[in-house]
Amino acid sequence: QLQLVESGGGLVQPGGSLSLSCAASGFTLVYYALGWFRQAPGKEREGVSCISRTGGDTKYVDSVKGRFTISRDNAKNTVWLQMNSLQFDDTAVYYCAAVSGVIHGCSLYEADYWGQGTQVTVSS
Repeated sequence: QLQLVESGGGLVQPGGSLSLSCAASGFTLVYYALGWFRQAPGKEREGVSCISRTGGDTKYVDSVKGRFTISRDNAKNTVWLQMNSLQFDDTAVYYCAAVSGVIHGCSLYEADYWGQGTQVTVSS
């Protein structure tokens, strides 16, 4: 059974940091481009960051550029999202996602498999 499991969410003050991780089971992530999406209350789900199969290409939505860093370790079958300088608007449920059939690059708009999500709350 293909499964993505996120961890690392929580409550943090503005300006703080959190690191999200996503571990895969039932399949090997090396064949997939990966991404992090988020959905805030009352808003549509949006792509936050993605990373290519080799890790050589990454993309970020403008609102997180310079603050978030995506990385992956194919040997550990894991992808991370390091979030620094967190802001109120970063509050959302964060989802890990994997997309197949992407040989090069990655996309902030596509996903074939989803994790269950982890809550990130930025509050003072």
